[in-house]
Formats: sequence, C-alpha cells, structure tokens
Amino acid sequence: MKEPIVHAAQPDPAPTAAPTAAPTAAPAALSAAAVARVVDAARRDLSGVEERHRLGPEAVGAVTAAGFPRHFVPREFGGTAGTFARLLGASAEIARTCPSTAWCATLFAAHGRLAAYLPEEGRKELWGASPDVLISTSIMPPQGEAVRDGGGWRLRGRWDTASGVDHADWLLLASRTGPADRPEHRIFAVPRADWTLLDTWRSLGMRGTGSNAVEVAGAFVPDRLSCTLPDLQRPSGPDAARCHRVPVHLAGALMFAAPVLGAAEGALDAWRSAVLPRLPALPPGRRAEAESALGEGAARIAAARLLLERAAERADRAEVTTLLVAENRRDAAMAAAWCTEAVDRLFRTAGSPAQREDSALQRYWRDVTTVASHAVLDPAAAAADYAAALLDA
Repeated sequence: MKEPIVHAAQPDPAPTAAPTAAPTAAPAALSAAAVARVVDAARRDLSGVEERHRLGPEAVGAVTAAGFPRHFVPREFGGTAGTFARLLGASAEIARTCPSTAWCATLFAAHGRLAAYLPEEGRKELWGASPDVLISTSIMPPQGEAVRDGGGWRLRGRWDTASGVDHADWLLLASRTGPADRPEHRIFAVPRADWTLLDTWRSLGMRGTGSNAVEVAGAFVPDRLSCTLPDLQRPSGPDAARCHRVPVHLAGALMFAAPVLGAAEGALDAWRSAVLPRLPALPPGRRAEAESALGEGAARIAAARLLLERAAERADRAEVTTLLVAENRRDAAMAAAWCTEAVDRLFRTAGSPAQREDSALQRYWRDVTTVASHAVLDPAAAAADYAAALLDA
C-alpha cells in the first residue's frame, strides 16, 4: 500500500501575528448574514450579468465583504485560512439565485489558496496591504510563453477563460518552461497593470462569469511571484493551516461542483413554482412524466449534496492519500453529473414556458449544462483516476 502523500490530519496551528501592514485580525468570513447579502446583491443583478457578461460592482463588493477572497489566505496576512465545508455551503447558497456570482466567489477563494504556495516574498507583495485581493487564473492548460530572464521570467502571449478577470487585481497564469524532454508547468502571478483584458466571453450559460481572455506583452515576473504545479501538491509549510497542507487536486473538483449543486437546487425551486400548480391539469402521460422527473430529480440533487458534503469533510479532516484524492474527484464529478441529469429532465418536463428567454429554469439549465462540460468534472476521467488509485493501493 502506498504511503500518504500529505501529512496526516492535525489540528490547525494557532494563528500567527500578522505583519504590521495587514489587518491584525480577520473578521468572520462567509457568515450566514454576509452570504445573504451576496444573495440579495446577486438577485438585483440577475438581468445585468446576462447582458454585460460579467458581475456588477455591487455583487463583487458583496462577495469581497463576505470574505470570499480572504477565505483561504494565510492567517499571517489577515486571511481566514478557512474550511472547504464552509465554502461549499456558501457557494451553493448563492448559486440557488445566481450561479455566475457563486462561481466567481468560489474561484476568488480558491485562487487565494493557490497563491498561498508562492514564495514568502511574493505572498507579502500580494497581501501585504490587504487579504481581500481578487485573484483570477488561467493555469489549465499552460499557454503563452515564458523565457528565463535574470532573476525571473519574461512572459508573453494569450491566455483564455480567466473567470472574474474584469474585477481581478492579480492573475495567475501558467506556461510550459524547461527543456522539451522535461517540461515544467510553471505558474506566474501578474499584477493588473501587466495584462490586457480581451472581451471574448460569449457563452450558452454562466454568462456572468466574465471568463474572458487576456494578453501579456513581455511582462517581467520575478522568481518571488512564481511556483510550479507540483508545488501545489505539497504542504506549503510545516506550520501551515489545514487548507494549505492538502494537494490542490483533493478539493479542485469539489469547488467546481459547488455552484452546480446550488444551481440544481435553484432549478428545482423554479420547477416547483412554475410546474407544480399546473400538475393536476396535465394529461395523465405528461403528468406521470413530470412527477417522475420531480421525484427522481429531487432525490438525485439531495444525494449530490450528501456526496459533496462528505467530500468537503474529508478535505478538511481526513488523512490524505492518493486514493482519497481520487475518491473526492470521483464524488464531485458524480454529484455534478447527477445534478445535470436532474436539471435536464426538469427542464424537458416544464413545457413551453421554460423556453422563454426570461425563464429562470432555462437559465439554471444553461448554467448547469455549461459547468458540466468542464474537464475537471468529467465522470469518465474521474472514474479512470479512481480505478488507477485503487489498483495502486
């Protein structure tokens, strides 16, 4: 049997003193009241995100005030170094109203966790003044070109689909470096002044995520603002909080699946409001089909929540092994698949009202369908990883 790839679960260390430039204490992050304020802002912005293809300033302000950007920032920089379970619950709650807002909020949190693996001096540069820095990424697959230049790298090229980039203060971008026979997946932190945003995001669903492309024209990135993808698979330090001692793949699929869960729950709510009152008047065949879609869909969505909650609990507490990483990805991918199947069937049994452009159920269907196509949530790939981990165990 293989040894664990990360240290066994241990209690989080006591918070260390923050640097003088950072806040001395982090306020409670992702509280129920703060998440409710994000939901209210997102509800007011629903039509706007569809039209402008990005979140509005009120929603972004509420996301920041709720503590999403600081959720995984190390405590020494005023961050929360929080849990995956708390993020899952907050993301799903927001996605019941606006999946795009939940997606960006979740990724702003997740990207702070990635940036925590930069060298110490780089982390000080990002968070020395505030832990509420908005970070966007385009790191999978590696794109653009990075050439070694003295004490850093010269970066140029184009990177696609950086969610929330309109509002970002920093970008994490990835390129292939090193010799052709030993390529390296290297990540670079780039400040706002060094990239050009391209208005490219026109999608079937998740229209408000603003997942635009960016261009970089020869920016210099010092070594303190760079790390490699393998760095993200190791603990960031012996005294690091739990969220910084687990490999990135343990919770990566979980964070992509969280907005899908909330969107599916929102779709179920929308179906009940639109279809349930008409159910008694439907012809027997259509009524039976609708009742089946409702019953089976509600069960699938409830089961998906249980799977994701278990995956989050394991990410927060369990001893991390290669098998556990594969199990978490398996469960996240399956939960997203169940949600997608449930929403698709609910949409098909909702009748002609769901085809109207202003249909809430149609919007949820478009959003869930779009996220389900993400490679991280591919059930077949997740199943293959799980089988390989079992064979190696």
